Amino acid sequence: MLKQNIYILGIESSCDDTAASIIQNGKILSNIVASQKIHEAYGGVVPELASRAHQQNIVPVVYQALEKAKITKDQLHAIAFTRGPGLMGSLLVGASFAKSFAYGLGIPLIDVNHMQAHILAHFIDEEGFNKPPFPFLAMTISGGHTQIVKVNNYFDMEVIGETIDDAVGEAFDKSGKILGLGYPAGPIIDKFAKLGNSKAFQFTKPKVAGLNFSFSGLKTAILYFVQNETKKNPDFIQENLNDICASIQYTIIGILIDKLKLATKQTGIKHIAIGGGVSANSGIRQALKDGEQKFGWTTYVPKFEFTTDNAAMIAIVGYLKYLEGDFAKKDVMASARLKI
Repeated sequence: MLKQNIYILGIESSCDDTAASIIQNGKILSNIVASQKIHEAYGGVVPELASRAHQQNIVPVVYQALEKAKITKDQLHAIAFTRGPGLMGSLLVGASFAKSFAYGLGIPLIDVNHMQAHILAHFIDEEGFNKPPFPFLAMTISGGHTQIVKVNNYFDMEVIGETIDDAVGEAFDKSGKILGLGYPAGPIIDKFAKLGNSKAFQFTKPKVAGLNFSFSGLKTAILYFVQNETKKNPDFIQENLNDICASIQYTIIGILIDKLKLATKQTGIKHIAIGGGVSANSGIRQALKDGEQKFGWTTYVPKFEFTTDNAAMIAIVGYLKYLEGDFAKKDVMASARLKI
């Protein structure tokens, strides 16, 4: 019989954020994230630097998570960690720590799929946020992934559409690099887009059959467009930055919404949940809300802090797996290309 209060420690280290979270049953008690600013100078994540930073951050982050939750390590019932997908060196730090800590405490170890966690973040008990009913469609959009997933149950998921090249986060970052913006470029483009005219410049949407996505062609189109315009006017970017950002964001959102419309038509499912770091984009959130009126959707967006890479989403999956007795073996290995 389960004890009244179940405490799970979640550890996330798939990319460049080291995170730890404590969940009590379905409620988050702490969610600590140590971000790595060092990558900004390189315009992208440097894997070796990321794994070294994880080694420095993981013990302090776990300590802070326990302290903020006001529990001791001896009260933990299990430790959940990100098995994959992600950067192998980063994953190994989290996996190794979780294994050692669980072994030392004599408690179960739970492996978590990072992409499933983005989806199941919707099931964290949070006041003011509704949980999607099964079945629902989940669109996970991040720096490394773009997927549409049919979710039949907590652990019964089917990928029905995904990117064949760049992810949506990469489309924002590469566009930002072309425009001379910082990294990550998504939030910067979003900020300027609010001030611009989304119809000022037109970019062709890639034609991809079915529910799959492609963004590499859009990046190339933006590159050629900017090169041609700056030849005519060296100050073109500076003079039109708001409109360029608004037009790029409008095109990317259009691609996502078109695929969601097709997915709802093919499946008959009108409940749509969104997750992943790019779901923080204000334009995407607004387009989904607008779709409720236009297309009869019901949309679900998790609390902002649960959208980007975080350990709370790992902890909720750990809790759900704990209830089912779904524990990892001691020889479980991190997997950089782990699939749903």
